[in-house]
Amino acid sequence: MSKTILITGATSGFGEAMAHVFAAAGNKLIVTGRKESVLARLKETLVSKHNVTVHTLCFDVQNKEAVFEAVNSIPAAFKNIDVLINNAGLALGRDTFQDANLDDWETMIDTNVKGLLYVSKAVLPLLIQNKKAHIINIGSTAGVEVYKEGNLYCASKHAVAAISKSMRIDLLPQHIKVTAIHPGAAETNFSSTRFKGDGIKAAAVYEGYKALEAVDVANVAYYVTTLPDHVCINELLVTCTSQANSFYLHK
Repeated sequence: MSKTILITGATSGFGEAMAHVFAAAGNKLIVTGRKESVLARLKETLVSKHNVTVHTLCFDVQNKEAVFEAVNSIPAAFKNIDVLINNAGLALGRDTFQDANLDDWETMIDTNVKGLLYVSKAVLPLLIQNKKAHIINIGSTAGVEVYKEGNLYCASKHAVAAISKSMRIDLLPQHIKVTAIHPGAAETNFSSTRFKGDGIKAAAVYEGYKALEAVDVANVAYYVTTLPDHVCINELLVTCTSQANSFYLHK
């Protein structure tokens, strides 16, 4: 049966791949991002390729007022949201604690933690109304273990893990499933963003082994939504075969 799926950060990486995977299964989509033109192209592609109904919301998850304004503007035909995927997130910099940039720290907190909270709070009344909804929070192996020069990024993803567990407990009476998915190394634009466009550093992250692809994580997200109503996967740690955890990677 077709569901309505809201995906944040849908214009690239995991989010874009998720949009295609869920659309291919015939679901109705609400896709969000910061660039209207990119959202428009994504919508056009999804509609033409998968013949599904798509609504776009252009906002930055860091902006609390913009988040609530966008969610409140969702048309009636899309308000019965079945799945919220909090995917928007990023890493900025790979520095020691003493050398890290405060602006980078603040951007990661505002996006990875506060953005997830804003969107969840804004969408939650619609999920509760649904009576059997599902929240999927995209974390990271960095939310399981802290690694060298990961400091604030690791802290923000540990927060995602903790928030997911808290949601799972507090939302039990509302019959809302909560799943945290923690991907390991994945070859997307993640490293390019982290290293602020330095292509050489970004490419080096993925040399010598086969990393996860965005579609791999998208397929995992889709799978957890296909289980019976009485089954909830609370947490998943997903890595490529060459990676055991945040510390051990065979090249």
